[in-house]
Amino acid sequence: MPGKQPIPVYVFTGFLESGKTRFIKEIIVDPGFTENEHTVLLLCEDGIEEYDEREMQRYGTTVVPIESPERLTPNILKRIEQKYEPDRIIVEYNGMWKLNDLAAAFPARWELYQIVTTVDATTFELYSNNMGPMMFEHITTADLVVFNRCTEALKDMLYRKNIRAMNPRATIYLDDVDGNSEDYARSMPLPFDVDAEIIDVAPADYGLWYIDAMGNPDKYDGKTVRFLGQVYVGSDVPAGSFVPGRFGMVCCADDISFLGFLCRYPGAGDLKLRDWVRVTASITVEALPQYRGQGPVLHAVDVTPAEKPAEELVYFN
Repeated sequence: MPGKQPIPVYVFTGFLESGKTRFIKEIIVDPGFTENEHTVLLLCEDGIEEYDEREMQRYGTTVVPIESPERLTPNILKRIEQKYEPDRIIVEYNGMWKLNDLAAAFPARWELYQIVTTVDATTFELYSNNMGPMMFEHITTADLVVFNRCTEALKDMLYRKNIRAMNPRATIYLDDVDGNSEDYARSMPLPFDVDAEIIDVAPADYGLWYIDAMGNPDKYDGKTVRFLGQVYVGSDVPAGSFVPGRFGMVCCADDISFLGFLCRYPGAGDLKLRDWVRVTASITVEALPQYRGQGPVLHAVDVTPAEKPAEELVYFN
């Protein structure tokens, strides 16, 4: 007898009053999402805006309160599954609880489909300054990030901070008070010519190119790029390849990471770790485990020794 189908789980996180409840309500009343299926909504936080449980029942949704993180255990969640037999789970998660604790509590059939983070743009800087690591976790783990209550001034601030640097693969929207929504990626200007015969990426612009290529790999499929980077070689890199990249500070000094792309190059065995090189390479889009799907792969046309840039660390603002 075949096993039961997995139950998709949609997690909504963000700090109190960031717009989670309103967003979830809009999804639940959408007939394309809830038609003829039963949803269990795990409510891990009480905000000013509340759910009308009778109205939720009209849309096939049962609200189940989770009063504390200690209630997030595989046994308790399994009992909820057995009692309500949901087709899907929505979790309105408490922004002060650790996301890892939630994933660790999933019963066997529960499968994480999407993490959505909502952010109140008017308090973003305040929370970033006072609870930076927690805000960073909310954004970096999300598949979709929605900034609510944006004014034009707040939009300008969010573009200057280059939010996409925190999570290049997330889809990010800026919503204003009138209900208009702006795709962050489409409005972010790039300091290099994507349509040039060779896309020349200046040292100061490497971070912007990295997040754009990771977030929109198809844009670069078949293109040729030239940039300055450091060499990474090791046992985890396939033979005949190396990883050129740069160290970048995404959020704070504790979040410095090496940002690079797999590059196929016959002369990779002659390269030394941390050497600076200028790379000219064509780009294809391929599925790799580290990309969790499709991503850019470089094919070196030329790799030459180079001097390190004046600023070795990449910033994104």
